[in-house]
Amino acid sequence: MEHEIIVGLDIGTTKIAAIVGKRNDTGKIEILGLGNTESLGVRRGVISNIDQTVHSIEQALKEAGQQSQIDIKTVNVGIAGQHIRSMTRQGNMIRRDPQVEITAEEIDLLTQSMYNIQMAPGDEIISVIPQKYKIDNESGITDPRGQLGHQVEANFHVISGQRSAALNIKKCVEKAGYHVDNIILEPLASAESVLTDDELEAGVALVDIGGGTTDIAVYYDRTIYHTAVIPYGGDVITEDIKTGCSILKKHAESLKLKFGSAVASENRKEEVVTIPGLSGRSPKEITLYNLASIIQARMEEIIEMVYHEIRQTNLEKRLTGGIVLTGGGALLKHIKQLTEFKTGLETRIGFPDANLASSSMKEVASPMYSTGIGLVMIGSNRMDESKIKLDPTDAKTRLPKEKGTGKGFGKIKDLIVNFLGEDIK
Repeated sequence: MEHEIIVGLDIGTTKIAAIVGKRNDTGKIEILGLGNTESLGVRRGVISNIDQTVHSIEQALKEAGQQSQIDIKTVNVGIAGQHIRSMTRQGNMIRRDPQVEITAEEIDLLTQSMYNIQMAPGDEIISVIPQKYKIDNESGITDPRGQLGHQVEANFHVISGQRSAALNIKKCVEKAGYHVDNIILEPLASAESVLTDDELEAGVALVDIGGGTTDIAVYYDRTIYHTAVIPYGGDVITEDIKTGCSILKKHAESLKLKFGSAVASENRKEEVVTIPGLSGRSPKEITLYNLASIIQARMEEIIEMVYHEIRQTNLEKRLTGGIVLTGGGALLKHIKQLTEFKTGLETRIGFPDANLASSSMKEVASPMYSTGIGLVMIGSNRMDESKIKLDPTDAKTRLPKEKGTGKGFGKIKDLIVNFLGEDIK
């Protein structure tokens, strides 16, 4: 069976990663190429310099294309940033004939009606994801298709963002010479690549710590309940080290990556690292304990913000799956211990390797590429569903279905950001 080539483009604050892959016959993602360049035109997940971002996108996609020997034309790109908001809204419809089975078209129309919610000027609804349905007096229904009833109600997770942010992403990709296939919310892409079916059912909070933002997605009973973006990530820790130790930013970043720890008590006060002095000045000595103290102070602040978002769901005591940390920030030493201490929730580091074919490049099996791999996975799912809907051999296959995330939490226009004024392909 032939599988289409999919390209995921993760436009982050510190890096732009392009991942070329395809789904093999066992359902795993085979990575064919990786392009990774420094991101120069993005600040806290939002494009701030078009020309610099275009250049970085060109470099990343060129490198990925050469490595995979694929002529890249279209990409699935992620969107995040502090402008992302989420809320829960209810919708309902009265059916003409309660003795006729509820169809997928009716559910799709109910979902589409939520896109008419009035938003603040400049904001648009990014995605509407059904949570639970109620048919007449029967609640807690996950899939109402085929059932009978007079009134259908549903709770929806509604995600909104600034229209200009998506338009700028599209503009940058097109100026680089490529076409945007789908724009996908990044925390949901990361969740797709690192969360397990058991975690989604038991309840789990996905926390993606990037360079400029920390993205959150909370699931319970295979349903998404909350998404949020915190405007702090690894970059602010680097800035803290730079200021606290009076050193250059490049040295601060190097110290964080090589010697950084999220728990100061795990370091001895006599352990010292020496960095070059500025302009011929004497080398500077920094204790690893002081370095970790600076990192811990900022990480505690970020974790407290994350836990505040989790508490907004009133599910913090029911998340048996605890917290899954991913993104480049999840590679910080002792971050798991600090997260468990501050939240009381069991925590693990999320790697995307469980979804990767054994033939894939080993370097992509890292938390820093979770979003990019998730973009490839969702892009592949979308393409497969499009083929099913176009199959004329079975009328039933042409009806809207739950999106094939393979994890039970994608429905109708799930995970796909479609507020560019175009139809999803």
